[in-house]
Amino acid sequence: MKGHVDKDLCIGCGLCPDICPEIFRMDDDGKAIAADEEIPDDVLDSAKDAESQCPVEAIKIE
Repeated sequence: MKGHVDKDLCIGCGLCPDICPEIFRMDDDGKAIAADEEIPDDVLDSAKDAESQCPVEAIKIE
């Protein structure tokens, strides 16, 4: 599974890197981006937590 951030929806709140810094970070534009790698099993729960807590539903874990 990988994380995807819709940058058109992202409001740059910074919640996802606070919840799952192993996968998400903020870019130079102040929007979240996801690491382009498979999410390790030991991080998957926190990545899904970031997805569910995103206030604008910009994150998809698939």
